[in-house]
Amino acid sequence: MIEYFVQHLWLFWTIIVFVCLILELTSGDFFITCFAIGASVACGVSLLDLPFWVQVLVWAVASVMSIWLIRPHLVARIHAGADERLSNADALIGRVGRVSETIVASASGRVKIDGDDWKAVAPGISEDIAVGSRVKVVSLDSIILTVEPVD
Repeated sequence: MIEYFVQHLWLFWTIIVFVCLILELTSGDFFITCFAIGASVACGVSLLDLPFWVQVLVWAVASVMSIWLIRPHLVARIHAGADERLSNADALIGRVGRVSETIVASASGRVKIDGDDWKAVAPGISEDIAVGSRVKVVSLDSIILTVEPVD
């Protein structure tokens, strides 16, 4: 079997290409894809019956060049249409919720948004915001929401 691989090194490089591509499915950052590109180039060189050490050298150089030249373009292309998406508590800014515990003018209360209950303050209001009123999240400080009444 080893003699077969020595006589058909293109098959060895083809297996390396497929292994790298399968491993890339687990990472998704196009780093391992560059090694698959290098192995593809080495597969082509193996068809010229050059020594194995030359093929390994070509694989290494082609892989490094792929990381340097091709990977940045692949990463930029995959993220091209993506807008900045807020997550976690930052996604609450601009959302509208209902007051679940009266927000006192000089103190705090509670607001329910999507089933979660948040501590909330409403600076700049002169009267309390009653339970059931709709409020909009203006900002947040740690886990305390700053809200304003919605008409």
